[in-house]
Amino acid sequence: MTNEANKAGALVIVGTGIRTVGQLTMEALAWMQRADEIIHLVADPVAEALIAGLKPGKEFTLQGFYSEGKPRAESYNEMIEFILSRVRAGVLVCGAFYGHPGVFAYPPHESIRRARAEGYAAWMLPGISVEDCLFADLGVDPIGGCQSYEATDFLINRRILDPSSQLILWQIGVLGHWTYRRSGYDLRSLPILLHKLLEHYPPTHEIVVYEAPIFPGCAPAITRIALAQLASVPLSGASTLYLPPARAANPDYRVLPYVPTNC
Repeated sequence: MTNEANKAGALVIVGTGIRTVGQLTMEALAWMQRADEIIHLVADPVAEALIAGLKPGKEFTLQGFYSEGKPRAESYNEMIEFILSRVRAGVLVCGAFYGHPGVFAYPPHESIRRARAEGYAAWMLPGISVEDCLFADLGVDPIGGCQSYEATDFLINRRILDPSSQLILWQIGVLGHWTYRRSGYDLRSLPILLHKLLEHYPPTHEIVVYEAPIFPGCAPAITRIALAQLASVPLSGASTLYLPPARAANPDYRVLPYVPTNC
């Protein structure tokens, strides 16, 4: 706990990882056991069964706040209000979210902000995200530079792209959508994104469409294609796009003489 509070009720947000078995931390599990209630949004039946077993009758899913064609922002605000209603009732609430609960996740951050503003103790524990899984499964290291964007955000904003850095585009399979759809997403914006990327990368540049496995023993889905083929590859809501560097970094020769080389 990192903040002072003067009211009964508290909120701890934890991540269950992408693959709950093996990626749920002991600290997160301990808080799930200690909490009065668990409010969750998880992506696999293993996590749901675990939570149900920990708090029978005192666990609540946020999945019901989604509905076909409903704006995600509306669903998120309803989730936040539900979480806070239980905190205001004097309950120690554990909010459990898949992946890292603070990565591409508005309700966990906003729930903590509002709870603290109302005088309640609220904090977050880290978890394993899709990006963490990607680094492991693709065998790549972000040390040389890595840019990471939500795909729609990257498409509609004038981001400064460095082709000497790695590029990760999250949620490529829901590109251009602000609503929830169980039936799949219309990716008519994908050719526009491809055109934008081709301004910085050659059409033959090898890219990866990646999906992290959610069950133990399952292999990740790794599809390597030329950039020009992007619009012809099947994508899902779990797809992440990875582009390796297209060129070497440009050294800053003004600075190099002042950097020790024998450390």
